Amino acid sequence: MGCCTGRCTLIFLCTFQLIAALERQVFDFLGYQWAPILANFLHIIIIILGLFGTLQYRHRYVVAYAIWAAVWVTWNVFLICFYLEVGDLSKDSDLLTFHVSQHQSWWSEHGPGCVRKEAPVAGMAGLEGHSYVSVIGCAVEYQYIEVMHSSMQILLSLLGFVYACYVTSIFTEEEDSFDFIGGFDPFPLYHINEKPSNLLFKQSYLPA
Repeated sequence: MGCCTGRCTLIFLCTFQLIAALERQVFDFLGYQWAPILANFLHIIIIILGLFGTLQYRHRYVVAYAIWAAVWVTWNVFLICFYLEVGDLSKDSDLLTFHVSQHQSWWSEHGPGCVRKEAPVAGMAGLEGHSYVSVIGCAVEYQYIEVMHSSMQILLSLLGFVYACYVTSIFTEEEDSFDFIGGFDPFPLYHINEKPSNLLFKQSYLPA
């Protein structure tokens, strides 16, 4: 298959997805977002399987990648709804940290233009040594940065799904048309042109 085929395009998409997933995983680790961390980990594994299947012509791995691409789109749609507070969802909840901490997205304090200020909490029992953190001057609110991340993931996954289906159909057609036992030959490999037995019988009684 040539370099401009759907297979090469899928390889490029998987490589770009892998880079984007690793970048997102780093920032989710920094923000202690445990649910996205686990989801990103699975995403990275499936991308590697899809890339391996595309390189080695293993259509089952490519099918698994296509199925996961649909799941990944659903997950990122949920994240968009979460950060935009659609319905009863709230971006300030600890849902993405499995309710074990109150951490938010890393971008909430380190976004472009954000200035982080800490002020000690005084006069409240049990909070000595703690600080109140305020963030001002952000050029872009963190929820919109997360929405842009998820939107890019959705776009890449949709493209990957389309090309994975295309590559899978090509691999399946090639497997169906290729005969490993020489099926393209109109005649068997060891074809013996046998004469009818009655003709041989007649030839043995020909006069000298």
